[in-house]
Amino acid sequence: MKKLIALFLSVCAASVMAAEYPDISIEDLKSAIKDGKVTVIDVNGTGSYEKRGHIPGAIDFQASADALASKLPSDKGALVVAYCGGPQCSAYKKAANKAAELGYTNVKHLSAGISGWESAGEKME
Repeated sequence: MKKLIALFLSVCAASVMAAEYPDISIEDLKSAIKDGKVTVIDVNGTGSYEKRGHIPGAIDFQASADALASKLPSDKGALVVAYCGGPQCSAYKKAANKAAELGYTNVKHLSAGISGWESAGEKME
């Protein structure tokens, strides 16, 4: 019985730690970028960031993971958006979780990812 209770508690703890983040649309992200009201984090890796490109102004998470706190705004309520390859990719959670651990409360996910951004004909850097 003790093992069963321990297993139940560990499953509950894991589900709490596996936070889900609200989605943001490409249009809403474009507006936030235009208004200068968002920090965007690319979680596709430095190779993709440099060769394929990224959303304008996005931070390369792989290159900045240890220094992410210094790259984010001082306002913990500021919008932070993480993205990766596309709808089936969950790598964005690395950056989203890191931002949440740092105390950011308005963390969102661009589920369309870089593939959706590119398919929509949006500018890349």
